[in-house]
Amino acid sequence: MTLSPTLPKRTRTLSVACAVVATAALALSGCAKSETADNAGGDSGQGAQTVRTPTASAGPGCTLTDYGAPKLDLKDAIVGFSQSEKEANPFRIAETQSIKDEAAKVGVKKLLTTNAQSQLSKQISDIQDMLAQGAQFLIVAPLNSDGLEPAFQAAAAKKVPVLTIDRKVNATACKDYLAFLGSDFVEQGKRAADAMAKATGGKGKVAILLGSSGNSVTTDRTKGFVDQVKATAPGLEIVAQQTGEFARDKGQQVMEQLIQSKPDITAVYAENDEMALGAVTALKAAGKTPGKDVKIVSIDGTRNAVQALVNGELNAVVESNPRFGPLAFATAQKFYAGEGIPEDVIIADRAYDPSNAKESLGGAY
Repeated sequence: MTLSPTLPKRTRTLSVACAVVATAALALSGCAKSETADNAGGDSGQGAQTVRTPTASAGPGCTLTDYGAPKLDLKDAIVGFSQSEKEANPFRIAETQSIKDEAAKVGVKKLLTTNAQSQLSKQISDIQDMLAQGAQFLIVAPLNSDGLEPAFQAAAAKKVPVLTIDRKVNATACKDYLAFLGSDFVEQGKRAADAMAKATGGKGKVAILLGSSGNSVTTDRTKGFVDQVKATAPGLEIVAQQTGEFARDKGQQVMEQLIQSKPDITAVYAENDEMALGAVTALKAAGKTPGKDVKIVSIDGTRNAVQALVNGELNAVVESNPRFGPLAFATAQKFYAGEGIPEDVIIADRAYDPSNAKESLGGAY
């Protein structure tokens, strides 16, 4: 198999067979600029994705014939992977590495990889460039839920299937794209709310560090948390919601501002671990003790966040597993074997808390 360097320019019910789950047994992560090599590893077997459930409306699932794509042997194929954001956080690093590792394991003839650097226009051009280089199957981690129509249209014109991972797009499955593989983000928000209620005793003033706007992850994680707090923990008052763009430095800046404008905040819900770790830094600088003076719950399951949980600086972490390689290529193989693929394939995410964090650290990425 040939691995190319990064390009310079840029719901139908169907059981996902046990083979998909079994195949999803490989994972590997790298290290971010803010990580050390030791902190960015993890037991790949312990952290492998498993499918919780496929969800789709009644029907046989999207088949090769339905999609109108030609039959393909991945060992004789050019596959393209479009990453949405710069690999400066553990989720993106682990996700890209997992795709590369599984492509090599499957024996893909050639893997093209691109990184949109958080620019929608670049992601569109990246995908178009990979199609121009002969990509025959695409795996896309969308930057936003809207805006990729030109890229999808270019793929459709060449009858190239597009498998989306980790963020849902507002488009038609089995037409604009094949399927979505990823977490139930609303459920993640609900689990974070339950963890926050437990950590705070159900009372306090909560600030939400929102993810970047324009994508399903932020929308759904916010909705799940807010709705669950309202339904089960009315003693928790949400007093601020401000975007930290899923970035550690931005999360720190927002937390610094909130400490000044909302000094009575007693809890923080961060929609990813990087923002939570930024909040920890800001709270320490302000003379507060994160995890005690201000309870913190986040989502992702990075090695550094789970370690912060072990250290008592975070109170709970809900996992969002980025190791999509095995599931993505298993799904592609099933599709080309003539099997129907459901619109949504939802993975099962674990939860970390003070009772299991230390023993589970090896499975974090």
